Amino acid sequence: MGTVLIVYATRSEETKAIADIIGEGIRISGHSAQVKRVNEIKSEDDLKGYDAYIFGSPTYHGEMITPLKQLLFQAERAELAGKPGGAFGAYGWSGEAAGRIFDTMAHIFKMNMVSEGPLMLKAAWVGGGIKAAQEYGKNVAAMISETV
Repeated sequence: MGTVLIVYATRSEETKAIADIIGEGIRISGHSAQVKRVNEIKSEDDLKGYDAYIFGSPTYHGEMITPLKQLLFQAERAELAGKPGGAFGAYGWSGEAAGRIFDTMAHIFKMNMVSEGPLMLKAAWVGGGIKAAQEYGKNVAAMISETV
């Protein structure tokens, strides 16, 4: 059994709801998920020791919110290369944040990212969002099963 760290930034709690549902998908798959708000991560040491990572932020004015950007600077020093990963985000008009997080994890951190790319949802409860978020968690969990 592996453990996935899901770290999210939020302003309206919608990104938290998505993170919790992704965590359900991981747990359904028989793995453990720790869901943490970005301010719970104080240094790169807080990121070490997990089998996979999923980071998420809403998109505001075309960008991820600042606390998630700061997390990415910490994560760059956490030696995550080769670890399974995913990225997600909630959005209103556009959803660039999830893609930028995903690309950073893939190209800067050299992580093994989930094949379907980032998960972008208007809200967990809109348009099949609950099922999509659970499936995303299951897909990351499947990557752990291949490496553990």
